[in-house]
Amino acid sequence: MRAIVVRKFGDPPESAEMPVPEPGAGAVQVQLEAAGVNPFDLRMATGYLEGKLPHDFPMILGVDGAGTVSAIGPGVTHFAVGDRVVGKFLVPPAGHGSFAEYSVLPENATLVRIPEQITTLAAAALPTAGVTAQDMVDAAGIRPGQKVLIVGATGGVGSFLVQLSNIAGAHVIATAGAADADQMARLGAAETVDYHLDPIEDSVRAAHPDGIDVLFDLVSPPAALADLTRLVRAGGAVFSTIGSADEPDLRSREIRGGNIESRGAATELARLLHRVADGDVVVPVEATVPLAKAPSVIGASGARGKTVLAI
Repeated sequence: MRAIVVRKFGDPPESAEMPVPEPGAGAVQVQLEAAGVNPFDLRMATGYLEGKLPHDFPMILGVDGAGTVSAIGPGVTHFAVGDRVVGKFLVPPAGHGSFAEYSVLPENATLVRIPEQITTLAAAALPTAGVTAQDMVDAAGIRPGQKVLIVGATGGVGSFLVQLSNIAGAHVIATAGAADADQMARLGAAETVDYHLDPIEDSVRAAHPDGIDVLFDLVSPPAALADLTRLVRAGGAVFSTIGSADEPDLRSREIRGGNIESRGAATELARLLHRVADGDVVVPVEATVPLAKAPSVIGASGARGKTVLAI
């Protein structure tokens, strides 16, 4: 089967022929039709999980994937051949991911059926970015009318955060260039801040001198995030997805949150899928790329919405 692999940590991703994996007891084989691309894919390729999980090489990349159950192992009860499914294809040992024609997962992993209203391609964009956004909104405990600033709003996680924060009743302030302002408004942002014109902190403070309640930051390094946290009122919350938050400093200022890693699994993914099926959440797929061209988009900067591989 075709797959996108790295031969060792730090090697460039490449297309390769790999054996088709067979499902063992309690496992499900999925014939993949689409796979979502995330910044985490490059981090995996460069060894982010070295020492945390065992790895097999050549390591097949990709966490998010969707397709059809093509075989089941002995003892499987939750899925049947022909089910359309979506999930996170990262289980020990790492290296059997979704950037391939087939992959195998335990049936009790993060794997759920796709509602008929959702295309397989759209479903593949959801597991990492969508569930991360949902976890962040849940952790923040947003109340109607609160002011929520989203820095990095135009990317995959950010696009979902704008929508889910709006659904929670927030007044959403999204950072975006002028070209993306209309898209942010369609997704539910009440305001956009053009970070090309003035520092974000200055623009937000001028419009909201009393401060904001929640800061979701997906892109800022520690020093830049520290400046932005000055916008947050005592009792508010700050969340960074890239480890930039100084948690002791936040606590000293009575600010909740800190550095967050999504723990959402099958239950949370199913909840998000139902929101999409009901029309409450839009899946912002901005680019669809053939599997063979995956090396050109893994780790690419400046992404808007989600990039999905067609397999």
